[in-house]
Amino acid sequence: MARSRATLKVLTVLIVLGAVGWGTWMRLRPPPEEDETEEETTEPGTAADAVAASVRQQFNTELPVPVTGAVAVQDTLRISVTAEGRAEAIRQAKLKARKSGIVSRVRVKEYQFVRAGELLVQIDTTEYAFALAAQAAALRRAQAEYQVRVLGDEEIADPRVRAARDSLARAFTGLDQAEVDYRGAVRDLEETAVRAPFSGRIADVKLVAGQYVGEGEEAVTVIDMNPMKVSVQVLGTEVVYLDEGHAAQVEFTAFPGRPFAGKIETINPLVDPETNTARVTVHVNNADGRIFPGMYAETDLEAQKFPDRLLVPRTAILEATDGRPYLFVVDEGRASWHYVHPGMENDRQVELLKIGPSTDWVNPGETVLVDGHHYLTHDAAVRVVEDLAAAGGRPTR
Repeated sequence: MARSRATLKVLTVLIVLGAVGWGTWMRLRPPPEEDETEEETTEPGTAADAVAASVRQQFNTELPVPVTGAVAVQDTLRISVTAEGRAEAIRQAKLKARKSGIVSRVRVKEYQFVRAGELLVQIDTTEYAFALAAQAAALRRAQAEYQVRVLGDEEIADPRVRAARDSLARAFTGLDQAEVDYRGAVRDLEETAVRAPFSGRIADVKLVAGQYVGEGEEAVTVIDMNPMKVSVQVLGTEVVYLDEGHAAQVEFTAFPGRPFAGKIETINPLVDPETNTARVTVHVNNADGRIFPGMYAETDLEAQKFPDRLLVPRTAILEATDGRPYLFVVDEGRASWHYVHPGMENDRQVELLKIGPSTDWVNPGETVLVDGHHYLTHDAAVRVVEDLAAAGGRPTR
């Protein structure tokens, strides 16, 4: 009996080991070889085909690349000087009350446009009107007394005697002083009104109706904003190239990307020895009143002009691996590689020089590429567009 049990245990162990070994072999065995003659089961139009087609399309050199272009022009190259400054009113007047009293009316508000001579603030006239009436009565009384004293003098034949009697009559009757006092009263009444000395816009209204104002107190400010002036400091080494009447482009931080046309009005010939700069004043048209005094501005002042030059945008010029400058000209829908010789330039344009019998010369009117062209090769197919990003191109700016 004991031997049978031992035999049973040995058989059980062998069976378990066999099962484990079979399972391990089934897991580790190599997969059956596919029949090489079996046809592919992938049908056309699957995702793999779409990816492959996309890759082929991406690297297809015949697919037109979106780019932007500009026309080469034969024009005047303008070299400018840049400087910074702030807008200032061409004229500004802080008006003060010339008479004391209660403010009866304030007829303006800030930024309102007013004409020269227009009434801005009115001080109560009651006291000054009474004073004028009194002086008018005194003048009439003096005139009457004067007429009595010179009555019959027209019969005096000697003109020198008549003049002497007239002078004495005016002095005795106080007519001279009465006339002076009357004119003073008229002036006092007129000065109760604060009027605009010139046309402009209102700023800094200091008074309100019903307020008492003393003589000499500030009432309101009038500023003449058209044209607006911008004073800038230009280096002494550059101011010599400027001249009155030269064009200027002024861009204010309040209006980014919207330059205003102006001109150089005055040039101060004194160069500050500490800063080595001279003051240059630019006038800018401001008929609509958009430019306010104090606005920060950057100016481009026309310094030198070189007429009849072939010009292209600076962004058209690229540099080859050997350091030579080149650009692309659009030729029947393809980018034609042209080596060029850049000359003088400003912040936007560069001059192309014709040196020797170069076959790469660019003609006025031809379109040169200015963006999306950095990765092109010669004779690549291109498509000139207005909006490079919207067309799927590769902007470089």
